[in-house]
Amino acid sequence: MKSLLIRLTHGLYDQDIAPEERESVDQWAAMKLITYDEGKYQFGSQFRAGIISLASENGAYLQTLGESIRDHFIDTANLMGAKSGDLVIAQRLLGKRGGPQAKVIVIAGRSETFSVAVVAMKNGYLSLQDIRTEHPAGFALSDLPETAEGSLYQINNQSGTIAAYLGNLSDPKVDEKIVLALYNKHDAFEEDVLAMAQEFPKEVDASLYPHRRDLRHLPFCTIDPVTAKDFDDAICYIPETSTLYVAIADVSEYVRPFGAIDAEAIYRSFSIYLPHRSIPMLPRELSETLCSLQPLVDRLAYTFEMHIDPVTYEMDSHTHYESIIHSHRRFSYEQIDAFFEGNHHAENEKEALVLAYIPALNELTEKLRAERMKKGYNFRSSELEMRIDEDQNIVSTEFAVETPSHALIEDCMLLANKAAASLYERGVFRIHESPSPLKLQSLYTELASIGIFVESQGTIKETITAIQAEAERRDLVSEVDTLIIRAQMQARYAPYNMGHFGLGFARYTHFTSPIRRYSDLIVHRLLKAIAAGDTEEGSYVLRNIESLCTSISEKEREASDIEIRFQERKFARWASTVIGQEFKARIMRTEDNMMAEIHDEITGAKVSVTSQFGLMLFDDIIVKIESANLATAKITASFVSRIDKEDETHANAQLAGKLYE
Repeated sequence: MKSLLIRLTHGLYDQDIAPEERESVDQWAAMKLITYDEGKYQFGSQFRAGIISLASENGAYLQTLGESIRDHFIDTANLMGAKSGDLVIAQRLLGKRGGPQAKVIVIAGRSETFSVAVVAMKNGYLSLQDIRTEHPAGFALSDLPETAEGSLYQINNQSGTIAAYLGNLSDPKVDEKIVLALYNKHDAFEEDVLAMAQEFPKEVDASLYPHRRDLRHLPFCTIDPVTAKDFDDAICYIPETSTLYVAIADVSEYVRPFGAIDAEAIYRSFSIYLPHRSIPMLPRELSETLCSLQPLVDRLAYTFEMHIDPVTYEMDSHTHYESIIHSHRRFSYEQIDAFFEGNHHAENEKEALVLAYIPALNELTEKLRAERMKKGYNFRSSELEMRIDEDQNIVSTEFAVETPSHALIEDCMLLANKAAASLYERGVFRIHESPSPLKLQSLYTELASIGIFVESQGTIKETITAIQAEAERRDLVSEVDTLIIRAQMQARYAPYNMGHFGLGFARYTHFTSPIRRYSDLIVHRLLKAIAAGDTEEGSYVLRNIESLCTSISEKEREASDIEIRFQERKFARWASTVIGQEFKARIMRTEDNMMAEIHDEITGAKVSVTSQFGLMLFDDIIVKIESANLATAKITASFVSRIDKEDETHANAQLAGKLYE
């Protein structure tokens, strides 16, 4: 329902209405909430779709969907029974004093279409409770097929029915089912999707593609995590001409608009990566075989050929085309890092051809990075890596550290993404807006709490650079970068260019990962349409681009949330086994509920700290685990003692949320 409301906000063509959406569209058209003009339905100018939030005795606010406009206040008398989390269509009230106001016309459903509930003990008796709110889920135990304590159910909030029995909370393997059920994600593909994927040939016959540029003679390679199976990108560098080739899996050759695979790819929009496995956007027959740029086999690619000025390190020219490549070698990041350290050597002639240009490419990307940092930012953050055993319990955790091999690949991909973004004015852009004055002021206040007082410089770039320099002098690099990242806007997709603040790029998009991101697949289709002068295809790609950008931005947040929530559940299970034990931790938040992060034999677990009088942001402390709620994945710990900075023996792990590329 949310998707339908977003598309009606931007304009929805009649032929793009799904059968299950037709009744709602016809009903709202009859109520004159939406208009119909030149084959397109759209909300009338006085109507807005949104989510009810911050409900109180006086009223609530409408968070508008698909538009960056101010929230509308809705008086209690105009809520028409809507409550927090409801999706509604509201009418703007004109002529009212104060901020914008509205009244609810239609309650369209719930913003959280699905929820998960658990049979738990409360007030001395068992009941079905929402795991997020711990409020009653609205079902009697007599409605349930399984009523043992810990029984878990997926709830369809739209229909008000039990959607599925998930298992019991006592089973660690149910954590995956919980996080997927909250967003109604699934691993298995429908039979029609699998059937279509299995119809493709197992190998690429180059003779069938005479129009493609044949690059099989070039020594391409892929560099990925050791566990990767979906190889989106391959690189090749010719030092003599300073030419970089970035070849990207040509998913658009196989996944065509309107087909069953495309529909499922739109629904998923992103691959999801859990510690023990991935849930792909595309069937594995494509994502891990035919599309994946595997070594020593022919593969279809969409390639950017970029010439880098050896003096200025600017990309002074680039071309892009459909190609066929034959990757010489599949490397892991660890192997390339070992090569840089002199601990890895070519095992055959093909590998030698690749390793011959890697040092020159590394030197180039280092210089490209230095140039990028003149406008962009180096926020030192890293992702948590978690290993779990076959029973899905934690084995180990650590913060990943960026290595030279990661940096090399990152700057190659950034260059190709920049080149792609230069080729159109309307499409899919990856934008990252500069921090708002309110967020910056909040940052300055937090910095003051740890003794860094900011004097605003001429630009935000100069100010943040000065802050980072002061943090380095005080040995608070990772801590301050944590605060700076918190002050950032979240990167998102948009149909028009607004630049990328974090990277310092005037134009940027996502082109390099079409196996795992639907945004990149759309960019491929758009570039092919532009190159072919195919205005009809280009028109199709752009027809619903506003709503598509909004939708994939939301799906990206969902995928990220699933990955984070899964880790939180694993941490809660770990904590439940160490109740009463003490661990090193660092204070990460002081406002509202004080939070600390465990930095010990297990690192990364967030705990709510009680008895915290006098603690400051980034204090290193000892905490004792007091409780772990497996349903809510919340861990509570009590403060034991401080750790003096000079007595620290544990690593200064890099802390922070991810600044999305």
